[in-house]
Amino acid sequence: MVVKHQIEGYPAFCEFIDKLKDNKGDVHVLFSGSKMETGQSWCPTCVQAKPVIEEALNQAEPDSQFVYVEVGDRASWKDQNCPFRTDKRTSLLVLPTLLRWGQPQRLQGDQCKNPDLVEMLFQDD
Repeated sequence: MVVKHQIEGYPAFCEFIDKLKDNKGDVHVLFSGSKMETGQSWCPTCVQAKPVIEEALNQAEPDSQFVYVEVGDRASWKDQNCPFRTDKRTSLLVLPTLLRWGQPQRLQGDQCKNPDLVEMLFQDD
């Protein structure tokens, strides 16, 4: 079964990723706007993509890991100096972004709402 993690903010993300260096399985990371008091992300595309991604997780390798990262509130994300934007490991331009960590596979924005694309990203090549 896929191991799921939820991370909030850049420092926690860095700490978590550093611990995964010796991981042998696939690591998929979803970057999303942080949740509001309603329990949903402030990012409408993130909200629309979430059920598609959760369904497609069934296609992921059982020994893989899924990391849900909340990047902060809308103001933090819009800041061009947001560390998720400037970190060379993430280089985020759009939310949501779903990627296979350390690999070129990446879906951004509306692509994350496409079940076929999301399933392909989760399947082992």
